[in-house]
Amino acid sequence: MPPQSRTDYHQTVQSKSQPQLQRQYRWKIVWRNIFLYLLMHAGGLYGFYLMFGTTQWKTIFYSWLLLILGLLGTTAGSHRLWAHKSYKATLPLKMILVIFQTLSLQKYAYDWATDHRVHHKYVDTDADPHSSRRGLFFSHVGWLFLEREPEFVEKYNKMDFSDLHADKALMFQKKYYFVFFAPVVGILLPAAIPWHFWGETFENAFFISTMLRYCLCTNITFLINSYAHVYGTKPYDKNICPVEVPTLTILTGGEGWHNYHHTFPWDYRTGELGKYRFNLTTSFLDLMAAIGWAYDLKTVSKEMVLRRAKRTGDGSRELDEIMANSGHGHHDHDEQVWGWGDTDMTQDHRSYVDIHNRKYD
Repeated sequence: MPPQSRTDYHQTVQSKSQPQLQRQYRWKIVWRNIFLYLLMHAGGLYGFYLMFGTTQWKTIFYSWLLLILGLLGTTAGSHRLWAHKSYKATLPLKMILVIFQTLSLQKYAYDWATDHRVHHKYVDTDADPHSSRRGLFFSHVGWLFLEREPEFVEKYNKMDFSDLHADKALMFQKKYYFVFFAPVVGILLPAAIPWHFWGETFENAFFISTMLRYCLCTNITFLINSYAHVYGTKPYDKNICPVEVPTLTILTGGEGWHNYHHTFPWDYRTGELGKYRFNLTTSFLDLMAAIGWAYDLKTVSKEMVLRRAKRTGDGSRELDEIMANSGHGHHDHDEQVWGWGDTDMTQDHRSYVDIHNRKYD
């Protein structure tokens, strides 16, 4: 469910370089969000209980399929396309992703993408909307229960989202999200289909296909904000919080290689492939590229990956093919970018990008 609308705060923004642990945070609780999330989890738990009763197997399979599509809408749409610009999409693919993203019920994709850009640009600082330095619960869901910090609002208002405003599919979903997309596509239609087409009870259909699916999709996605910033290895940059969590890659369709992703956020794969086989979203995007609906898919060259792993990694990646000198061994927080198109991207990063299925407009 969405947090309250943002307001402008007139306070001094803390520098990114200052220590974060001694910060005294505001506690302005958003009770509406707490109530809605309690309602969602209660409905999800009841749906889980109903699964072991008279629910038809077709309803369970259908609900699982909707969960996968909702996750794809988040990972391929809100995340890799709109937040990071790691590839480009035709209008048909964008509309499909808008529908899939609505199934996640994580508000409209514009809001998701803009928040996520700030998260990457100022990861685990006071400007990060769900900084892991404030604890596992806060980074998982607690950030939605409090009003945004002034540091976040200040940085958000200074970022350029003009590319998102120019996206007609994205703005169409934003305009009609609360009057059509969320209530019809996200809530009513998923429950009405099993009820109408194969005679499932509406109670089972609603609490399993809508509420349980919504609850699972939300928590699986939020594990990337929480667990993937705490427990795991850091083969690409040992000086940032995001880590590699293989089990989350399976759950999220390819988003668990989080240390890689924060190091190279413009890579449409969000991880090195080869030995990393559980990346449903990348497989989906490769299929879309094969039919011409996804194009200009950006990846990082192997040379760049090896150079960065040797320079700032924790040594957990196999470094038997180093092609460059290590350089300095520290990480500069100013290297953080939100994705392709960030004005702070270095020429070095741009030079070592590979673009697949290039389309010349």
